[in-house]
Amino acid sequence: MADADPVSAIAAALEPSGLVPRGWFVTEPGLAPLLSDGASARAICLVGHFGGGFWPVFKAWWQNHPGLSEPLDSWSRAVIDPVTATLGCEAVYPSDRPWYPFQQWAMAAEGLKASPLGMLVHPEFGLWHGYRGAMLMDEFALERLGNRAPSGPPVAMHPCEGCAEKPCLSACPVNAFTGSGFAAADCRRSLASEAGLSTCMDVGCQARDACPVGRKHRFSADQVRFHMAAFGG
Repeated sequence: MADADPVSAIAAALEPSGLVPRGWFVTEPGLAPLLSDGASARAICLVGHFGGGFWPVFKAWWQNHPGLSEPLDSWSRAVIDPVTATLGCEAVYPSDRPWYPFQQWAMAAEGLKASPLGMLVHPEFGLWHGYRGAMLMDEFALERLGNRAPSGPPVAMHPCEGCAEKPCLSACPVNAFTGSGFAAADCRRSLASEAGLSTCMDVGCQARDACPVGRKHRFSADQVRFHMAAFGG
């Protein structure tokens, strides 16, 4: 694996987990995160999922690791850390503090844009995708990428541009999404109410569910409840 193209090697190493390399980009001088040796990362490869492909693997792992306060974060580290160690990279995660700009990285790596809900929308998977970590590459790993180094993010179709009705904005029962911001406090109060517990907390965010893009990739019911519990808690 040490002589393989790093991105191909990452894909092969992640395959059993259901996670995938979501795209990568070369960093700009002065804007890159620092590696443990104090040098700036030269490239970033995002790791995540499309749909809920990783969910059965995570559930099986979780059953053998009960009592964790943040089981999905712990599983992500358990999967991604060994891959980065094997490839000579370093990993960072959305839960790390200070917060890393994962949304900006995703825009740079995949050319995605934000939906009216604020979440990045994928032209095929809609809002049913996510990022579990990022691999930071040093100069050596970047050199091994050779001519495959991207000159810029891919141009992704933005499905929201052709969506005139914007059903996601009108589906929220407390109008927490306005297109210009997210009223997080109103959303959380609703989720804690009796009505919220029997609707959004049980079947998922109604605004997210209203997006017609990528419906066939919607998370399973238990995965939706898991994410809602993590957000509402």
